[in-house]
Amino acid sequence: QVQLVESGGGLVQPGGSLRLSCVAAGSTFDIDRLGWFRQAPGKQRELVGTISRIGGMTNYADSVKGRFTISRDNSKNEVYLQMNSLKPEDTAVYYCNAQTTLFGSIWGQGTQVTVSS
Repeated sequence: QVQLVESGGGLVQPGGSLRLSCVAAGSTFDIDRLGWFRQAPGKQRELVGTISRIGGMTNYADSVKGRFTISRDNSKNEVYLQMNSLKPEDTAVYYCNAQTTLFGSIWGQGTQVTVSS
C-alpha cells in the first residue's frame, strides 16, 4: 500500500505564501503521478495540480496558474505545493493524492489552509 501525510497548512493573510509538503510511504515505487486537490466548505473537491514521476511534467487548475507551483523530490518521496499570492478563495482543506497502478488513487488526510486578514 501507499500512505500519504500532508503538512504545512495554517492561517495566512491575503497576499501571503505557504508551502505544503506531502511525504509518501510504503510501495512508493508504484506511484506514477502525485497531485494536490482542495475542498472548500460546501464545495466539491477540485484539482489544484499534478506532477508526473518521470520528467516532472506539471498541470494546474486555471485558478492557481502563475501563483502555485508543484515540485517533487523522488529521492525523498515528497511532493510540495508552493502557494504564493494567496486569496481568501484559496481557503480549503488541501489533499495530497497519488495515482498508482496497483492500488489506484490514494489520498492523504488533508491539511487546512485558511486565508484571512
